[in-house]
Amino acid sequence: MKTIFLSLFSLFLLLPLSFSENEKNKDEKIRNIGSKLQLFLDESLIEKRNGVELKLHSPERKEVVFTFDKPYEGKQSGYITMLQDGNQFRMYYRGGGDLSREYTCLAESSDGINWTRPELNLIEYNDSKENNIIWTGKNPSYDESHNFAPFINTNPLAKLEERYKAVGFGRYLDANGESKLALMGLSSPDGIHWKRVREEPLIVEGAFDSQNTAFWDTNLKQYACYLRIRREGKRSIARSISDDFLNWSKPEPLDFGNTPLEHLYTNAIISYFRSPHIYLGFPMRFVPERIKVSYPPRETDGLSDAVFISSRDGIKWSRLFMEAFIRPGLNPNNWGEAHGNQTPAWGILKTAKDEISIYWQENCVDTPQLRRGVLRLDGFVSVNTNYYGGEFTTYPMIFKGKNLIINYSTSSVGYIKIELLDVEGKPISGFDLDSCNEIYGDEIERLVLWKDRSDLSQLTGTPIRLHFSMKDADLYSFKFCD
Repeated sequence: MKTIFLSLFSLFLLLPLSFSENEKNKDEKIRNIGSKLQLFLDESLIEKRNGVELKLHSPERKEVVFTFDKPYEGKQSGYITMLQDGNQFRMYYRGGGDLSREYTCLAESSDGINWTRPELNLIEYNDSKENNIIWTGKNPSYDESHNFAPFINTNPLAKLEERYKAVGFGRYLDANGESKLALMGLSSPDGIHWKRVREEPLIVEGAFDSQNTAFWDTNLKQYACYLRIRREGKRSIARSISDDFLNWSKPEPLDFGNTPLEHLYTNAIISYFRSPHIYLGFPMRFVPERIKVSYPPRETDGLSDAVFISSRDGIKWSRLFMEAFIRPGLNPNNWGEAHGNQTPAWGILKTAKDEISIYWQENCVDTPQLRRGVLRLDGFVSVNTNYYGGEFTTYPMIFKGKNLIINYSTSSVGYIKIELLDVEGKPISGFDLDSCNEIYGDEIERLVLWKDRSDLSQLTGTPIRLHFSMKDADLYSFKFCD
């Protein structure tokens, strides 16, 4: 009896602890999403699914918008940055026909399609300043112009004379007096007239022989720099952060989970402008072992394409999609010259009300060109189901707002219906599946109605789940709003 009593007493002591631990785990799974736009880029929002899958959408190829055919451009042009400043688009890129002298050049556009080279009269080339060159470093090579990567400085404390900032190649002498590669910093009031922020480098730990990117991270409230490193014999990516753009943390390698390491030659990492808490990247993937192509038969330095990565904290990255985001395509000049072809530019431009444009370099076996590709807003990844339909349920979430908006597309026979569940998974009265107005069509912003009722304000601050029933449809994103 004593043994039985002690066992029951021990179990009694354990029960409150187990219950408390379960409650803690339940609370940890509740997402507080507020009114932030939510994109289906990975599995982090989906708890259960049946008959649906996450589908990667490659950009639709559009026109060639630029050809690097000036005497100071040519085959070595590259490392392209796309920025929007007010109503104007700007493109920064490397020129330098044989790398004996490299130049940073500027092109401008009002629509993201038609680009011109402004005559800036700043830097002399072939005894003339009638060109669009804005910078060339002190050294013939391995200076900032090799991989000059600018950004608009959105730090609320930024000085007007540093409204633009940039990072690029540099050199420094280490403790042994040896010349080593480093990352330098520059600033500008207008994106045209530049100066170094100091003569000493910003970051000295890394490989840097790539398009290293930097920006003001509104989530961290710090500057973030994504830079080239070498890891396990592969080209890879690390992040360094800074409060003042001068003093930087030790670079931290990005975590790609248990996926195989690949040569990621550039990174093109950016905070998505419609949902800044989400990070997107479009690295160029280098395949050095493939050195022969059959059309036309020739040897090359390797092949390349571009891949898609995403993150919700800037360090842990999803490689749910290992297939290519941008393939080389039918043009044989895109197969080979791997240190250029299918290299995405850094930056996403909104070029129409419902359209974003992504740009990449191609045709590098001949004269390099810049290709434009388009996606719908938020259109990188969707929850997709076929004619026979499927369903999925989100993790519990707490939202802010009174309306639910979705970005979706269906066929003429397809549909989407949504019900709200409580934290235990039971339908909430009035917001069940049968009450939901059937949704079909193709819209960036569609208000969800339940028997023509949309007001969810009574549920604000209460943990709920979303349950989606779909047929022949794609769901890209959703948002709660007022």
